[in-house]
Amino acid sequence: MATKTADVNRTDDEKARLEAATGPEDEALEAGTREPAAGAEGVEGAEHAESGDVREKTPGVGQGAGAVVSAALGVVSLSGGWIGTVAAARETLVGQLQTSSGASVGKQIKEVYGDAWHTTALWAGLFAVTALVVGAVVLVRPAFGTPGRPQAAWIRSLAWAGVSLGVLGLLLAVLKYSDALLALPSTG
Repeated sequence: MATKTADVNRTDDEKARLEAATGPEDEALEAGTREPAAGAEGVEGAEHAESGDVREKTPGVGQGAGAVVSAALGVVSLSGGWIGTVAAARETLVGQLQTSSGASVGKQIKEVYGDAWHTTALWAGLFAVTALVVGAVVLVRPAFGTPGRPQAAWIRSLAWAGVSLGVLGLLLAVLKYSDALLALPSTG
């Protein structure tokens, strides 16, 4: 096929879309006078059909996003995240305001530091549970989807990473909250 002046500025995808929409019998016509063959969808229809093809060629985009979110939440659960840090700082301030200077040392430690530690553990646990739930949903999603369409290996791997990090984060959160890990010092 000879190169036409109008085709020089078009990408290969645009050329293929126009050829598919018009049919081979219209290739001899000039690009400016090209009209779709009878019964063809036209260029606009081809664009819509192509966007449908893109969706079919990229299965599991939502599952992939869920797997990434699960892994990210699992990582955040190990530290408690920014929200946990802010909540712990707030709890420290509240403890300082509510504890009088004449209170016992044990009460001051519990109110100022212990409650903040538990707040951090609580937020870390919430992130861990969320990572577990999102990762589990991604892993069981193919069972409820289109039969015969396998899930990509990277999606499964990332979802398992999110579940694993969520389990580890939840374990650490429970240990911190129950004072089994880095308990408050005794005062007497």
